[in-house]
Amino acid sequence: MTRKVCLIAVVFAALLTLCSGTDFAQTVDARKALEAAAKAMGTTNLKSIQFTADGFLSKVGEQYDLTTDWPHFEVSEYTRTIDFDAKYMRLDYNQKQGSYPTNGYPPVPGDHVTNILSGNFAWDMKSDTPVPYTRLYLDGMPYADLRQLEMVLSPHGFIKAALAATDAVAITQPIVGPSDFGLSQFGQWVTIVSFHYGKYRVNGTINDQNLVEFTGTWIANPIYGDMPYEMRYTQYKNYNGVMFPGLTHVHQGDPRINTAENYFQVWTRDVQPNVVVNKIPVPDVARTAKLDAVKVDTQKLADHVWLLGGGPLNSVLVEFKEFVAVVEAPQNEARSLAVIDEVHKLVPGKMIRYVVNTNHHMAYAGGLRTYFSQGTTVVTHQSNRDYYVDILFSPFPRTVDPDHMTIFNPMYMISRRPPPIETVGGTTTVGKYVISDDERQLQIWHVQDMAYEVGESYLKIPGPSLARGNHSADMLMAYLPKEKILINADLYVPPEPGAKPAPPTTGMRTLYLNMKKLDLEAAQHVSIVGRRVGSNDEFVKLVGNAQ
Repeated sequence: MTRKVCLIAVVFAALLTLCSGTDFAQTVDARKALEAAAKAMGTTNLKSIQFTADGFLSKVGEQYDLTTDWPHFEVSEYTRTIDFDAKYMRLDYNQKQGSYPTNGYPPVPGDHVTNILSGNFAWDMKSDTPVPYTRLYLDGMPYADLRQLEMVLSPHGFIKAALAATDAVAITQPIVGPSDFGLSQFGQWVTIVSFHYGKYRVNGTINDQNLVEFTGTWIANPIYGDMPYEMRYTQYKNYNGVMFPGLTHVHQGDPRINTAENYFQVWTRDVQPNVVVNKIPVPDVARTAKLDAVKVDTQKLADHVWLLGGGPLNSVLVEFKEFVAVVEAPQNEARSLAVIDEVHKLVPGKMIRYVVNTNHHMAYAGGLRTYFSQGTTVVTHQSNRDYYVDILFSPFPRTVDPDHMTIFNPMYMISRRPPPIETVGGTTTVGKYVISDDERQLQIWHVQDMAYEVGESYLKIPGPSLARGNHSADMLMAYLPKEKILINADLYVPPEPGAKPAPPTTGMRTLYLNMKKLDLEAAQHVSIVGRRVGSNDEFVKLVGNAQ
């Protein structure tokens, strides 16, 4: 009996040893793993690098609907130059719409784009003129932070940053199942290195050939919170002793919660290691640039109706007898807090019972959490309900940039159920939601894509196609019949005084046709985007004759 027990113990110990060596993640020396990768990739003596590629870029945050990707456009001569020691990076590319759909927007213009990072300063170049940033990237993070991370997430930048970090840790493990894009799979072993770069945690995967195949981090975003930002590197080739990927595929987003994630993809044409980098000195306009102050400029549109401007995007306040409603919560929490403060100054003692969300694009929905955290009912399109409940209104921590809901409402979804969300229409129906009392109505309408209805498939209609002219499948507009005020986002922006009238866009034509179909008699046009309120006579003159 004793012999059997001993034999079983020996066998069990052997099995544990076998399993720990083949099936489970093991902690390894991060520096040794990084040094091996640096040697294999030619990073050790690499001071600078420049690569040229072609592919596509995307408008992150502007998908047409919640089942499609970020809208793409073509890029060529995509050239990124990095001086690692100087923390200097320059990106140049030519852009055009190409064969990708426009989603009702004007096509991306054929243009040359230049982005620059120098230390802690980021700016663009328009010809020879430096253009500073005064707004956060996707209303969530500074552009300088973004570009520093892009340098760190590059294959060789990752190795250098990880070797310089004081907290780098690593594990090695097999990738048991399949992977896409040529990444390690089916039992291939990888080493995953993790460290902090400032307040950002950066991870990278090194494959069994000691090549960096995956890097990633999380960036602050008003919609996603900690939004994944990851780069995938495959099809490596040797360029004068330096290994560099032939294909770079980049994500911003998370496919587990939203289909849209593909930020850009480029195929490498040429790589030049240790190039001489002609660095542009930091211009004064970039060195002294500050973010635009969060302010609210109020304009009275009618009795009990105000335009709340002062930022890149607007809101509209409508007062009812017992409560108020706000149309649009754009950008981020800072903007919403400023608007809410102004609302309580204009209409003291009345709660914001409703906030109307015209579409799910990041710029328009970024401030909704602030209203939701105080119990305000969100009015949005039917297709957005589950998306907002599961993602935007999640009370889980946002570690990079915590907001009020994260800090003060950790049990919100448990203590207040169901979430106060009212919806408008379906994907093909007209749909209307009404906020009212015995003094006024605020009608919320679904803006329809009019291409099919006007018979575009069968008739030869001059001008650009109306397809997706509503810019997003969930687009809503708000109408005050008593005051004859029509509020829209993206479809029509009244031109500034003295500006040359532009040709009618598909968005303007779509808005016009929806107004005719619904018999909306507007006197004033208020845009969430523009600074000026326009008349309907002006609008009809611009677009009516084109129908």
